[in-house]
Amino acid sequence: MTMSAQDTQAASAAPRGTEIRRHELAAFLRSRRERIPPEQVGLPRGRRRRTPGLRREEVAQLSAVGVTWYTWLEQARDIQVSVQVLDSLARALRLDAGERAHLFQLAGAADPTPAHSCPSVTPAVRALLDQLEPLPAAVQNDRYDILAYNRTYGLLLCDLDAVAPEDRNCLILSHTNDDWRSSIVHLEEAQRLMAARFRVAMAGHLGEPAWKMLLKRLREQSPDFCENWDRHEVGAHRTKRKEFLNRHVGRITVDHSDLWLSPELGARMVTYVPVDGESRARLEKLHAIASAR
Repeated sequence: MTMSAQDTQAASAAPRGTEIRRHELAAFLRSRRERIPPEQVGLPRGRRRRTPGLRREEVAQLSAVGVTWYTWLEQARDIQVSVQVLDSLARALRLDAGERAHLFQLAGAADPTPAHSCPSVTPAVRALLDQLEPLPAAVQNDRYDILAYNRTYGLLLCDLDAVAPEDRNCLILSHTNDDWRSSIVHLEEAQRLMAARFRVAMAGHLGEPAWKMLLKRLREQSPDFCENWDRHEVGAHRTKRKEFLNRHVGRITVDHSDLWLSPELGARMVTYVPVDGESRARLEKLHAIASAR
């Protein structure tokens, strides 16, 4: 059986397209590496630096990949790039959301970072979040990514607007963000419960890169998470009464409720209702502070 001229042309076009993407990827990495001053990532400039930005070995070090392997990437070699490595490179090179998406597209991979959008977060849902003010409310998925939130929630535990979108995850924040951690009165209990709930949720997503990368990041960055994770506890219940120590208005006690928006996507609206007049007054004050920003 022989191939037609059209089939032969189609078969040869795919490798050419792949080769073009490899060269585009190499050029993109090189351009982003050269724009970062070493001082920006805590490295000395030195007297013998010839490159305008970072050296290849410095990018390799910052992203925890081999120097030879990274060099091959910039040489457009035909090598496989994992999503974990792409994620590390995006962080090391300080790519913004558009640049990160471009990096993964050139590499022919799906970006596994925490979701920044969700089909359940419709304009009506965003309007509902605003209407709930001064009650803190947010939309989260079952991976604890914070997908949307109102102004009061944005200042409840930290200045959430100042947090990079890829870091807006309750698990990450409760283990790595000092402001968020200090705002949770019963932090150890909350961390243990979240680890148990995350284990239950992850059972249905064991092969998915985003879940594996979140787990890997937590294990690398937090001994407290490792300790709780290694308990192998599972739990589906959630503590309804919560206490927060807000840096603007003081202690706030609330009851927590989940309103499920999309069970198949794990999307839910998290709401906090004050349990007493003092907590309500403090939430109203917090909302006023947030609205004045």
